Formats: sequence, structure tokens, C-alpha cells
Amino acid sequence: MTSYHSYQPADGHRLAHDPLNAIVAPRPIGWISTTATDGSRNLAPYSFFNLINYSPPLVAFSSTGWKDSVANVEATGEFVWNLATMPQAEAMNVTSASVDSSVDEFELAGLGSVPSSLVKPDRVAGSPVQFECRLTQLIRLTTKEGRELDQWLVIGEAVAIHIDTGMIEAGVYQTALAHPIMRGGGPADYFEITPDRLFKMKRPG
Repeated sequence: MTSYHSYQPADGHRLAHDPLNAIVAPRPIGWISTTATDGSRNLAPYSFFNLINYSPPLVAFSSTGWKDSVANVEATGEFVWNLATMPQAEAMNVTSASVDSSVDEFELAGLGSVPSSLVKPDRVAGSPVQFECRLTQLIRLTTKEGRELDQWLVIGEAVAIHIDTGMIEAGVYQTALAHPIMRGGGPADYFEITPDRLFKMKRPG
């Protein structure tokens, strides 16, 4: 018979580290580039991120605290999502540092940049996929009682998508070829998607 560690989140998890981000994992990384109204650049990763709609393509990331990325998106209505992969894992981690808004994380992490076609924020050079996005909704999250949280959900519509052609075979994008990295649990766990872990299942009927 299975033994469960059960708890009510309001009372605390009673473990060494909150298990939520280890349970709902691995999670794709929202590596978000933005530009402030004064032209300064920002680049930061968010582990609360995902694609949430096909047509139009909508992506969302959630920020704990009113950070530079959120402030820039509110001010300009634009951002770019850059796919984080194993070759750029260390650089991505550097961009997670808490630094002053005047610091350019592209330069801090030694990353090159590529101009976007429809929005002002630059794309990360070397990232195999980038989505240029325009803001559709900026939502402050609340508890079930309606208490406002210092948590901000940003939803953007991808208006331009750039894919490294080396990731496409016979007209089909090959997820594992990019070796994307995903956020796991605990303070430092990440996972890499590799071709050897691929399996296929078709929907019934």
C-alpha cells in the first residue's frame, strides 16, 4: 500500500525544499529578452513558462515580483522568447543574476544578439528558436480569497517565429535536435532533452 506525504499548502510542506517545482517538472524555460523605454536591454530566464495556445500562438511567463522584464513589457508591449539549450545553459544561468536594471545581461553573459524583425527587443544569437511577441494580457495573480500576490502573469502573442533550419527534417521540427534544457526541482536541478529519450504515442481513434 502506498504511503503518502500529505499536506495542505497553507500549513507548509514540512520538507527540506518546496516539492512543487520538482513535481511539475521538467518545465520549459522562458528566456525572455526585453527592452526598456530608454533602449537598455534585459535578458532573464523564467521557469514558470509555457505555450498556452496554437492559433494565434500565445506564450506566457509568470514573474515573482515586479522585475525588469515585466516592467519593460508593460512599458513597451513587446518581448522575445529565446529557446534555452544545453550549449547555452551556463550563459542562461548567468542571466538569472539579480543585477541593476542598467546592466545588459547579453553583455554580462557574453552572448551575441540578433535584431528582431517586428519588435524592438533583440534575440539571443545561437538560440535555435525565437518568438517575437506582443503583449496581450498582463495579469496580477490572486489567491482563492482574492488577495493580490506579488506574482505577475505575462501573456504574449508570437507575431514572428525564427527557427534554425538545422532543426527541421522533412518539414518537421525535431524537438530533441536542439537539446533544449528544462527546469527541474530543488535549487539547482535541470534536465536536457536528448534524441535517445524519444518515444512515440499516437492518440487513439
